[in-house]
Amino acid sequence: MLADLSGETVAAATAIADTHGIAALGVTVDITRPNEVNRLTEMVVAKFGRIDILINNAALTIAGGGARAAQYFAPFEEYPLDLWEEALHVNLTGAFLCCQAIGKVMVTQRSGVILNIASDVGNISPDHRIYEGAVNPHTGGPFNTPIAYATTKAGLINFTRYLATYWADKGIRVNALSPGGVFAAHDSRFVDALAARIPLARMANADEYKGAVLFLVSDASSYMTGANLIVDGGRTAW
Repeated sequence: MLADLSGETVAAATAIADTHGIAALGVTVDITRPNEVNRLTEMVVAKFGRIDILINNAALTIAGGGARAAQYFAPFEEYPLDLWEEALHVNLTGAFLCCQAIGKVMVTQRSGVILNIASDVGNISPDHRIYEGAVNPHTGGPFNTPIAYATTKAGLINFTRYLATYWADKGIRVNALSPGGVFAAHDSRFVDALAARIPLARMANADEYKGAVLFLVSDASSYMTGANLIVDGGRTAW
């Protein structure tokens, strides 16, 4: 089941079903609204009978140009309160609501795996020097890691630890994955500056986290809970 605020989930699920010959559904959901999350949970249980895995991957991202995108990347001294609060709603409250609704199903089953997608900058502060002179590919203006993103990702890591210990006796494992930056046509000056701070000397490719995700949601990690797996090319090792 693919759930997202955009309407692209239906086409994506159809492509998965056609390619792999499995049941796949896509639904448009606002995870900051409890009634929509509850409706999603009921829909999955009605269709599949159970829920074995929850991956909380949704996060506030503002792409494209315009004033709102520029505000999303504003410096801390000028960061808009409404965008700060929106990031809290999506990145933390959304995960809270999904875990609350789907966790009830897993408690009844006495089994389940939850994976929260955090970030390398949830473990360390972004090195603000890597953004000097870099151009934002979306706005054409300055580029940075917004304060709201880094803070909420850090909160998600401890949220993971809390649920892991809370549900340990219910057969539910809860872990986090902290990926490093994925190359997506970034400004070359930013890429070079970031790569210089990564032992593997590059950003990640878009498909390099599949193995880590599969490991964390499968029985291959059956003795892991409350963990935060950092996959960042070695950046946090320095």
